[in-house]
Amino acid sequence: MINLQVRGENGTIEARANHGVVWGPELAGLDQAAFPMLGHLLPYAYTVFNHRQVSILLKEVPRLPAGVLTDEFARELVELGQVVLDGQGLYLWFLGD
Repeated sequence: MINLQVRGENGTIEARANHGVVWGPELAGLDQAAFPMLGHLLPYAYTVFNHRQVSILLKEVPRLPAGVLTDEFARELVELGQVVLDGQGLYLWFLGD
């Protein structure tokens, strides 16, 4: 399971998703050239995106093939990404287990 959080520069959790995404063949098989942000997630590590990277990430979400993300997770991903874009010194964290 990969969970999602927004953290400040000092590591404080500013917001978190209620839903995670299960690591499966759909997510693991994303074309990294077509989806440079989500295609580089790892199921066992943390991945952190800054303001510029979140901008690119949010453009990937509507283009994802069906079944890669649940509707709930995709919605929360966009919402938390917008929190990062609207704030200062915030980062979007994907937390693998």
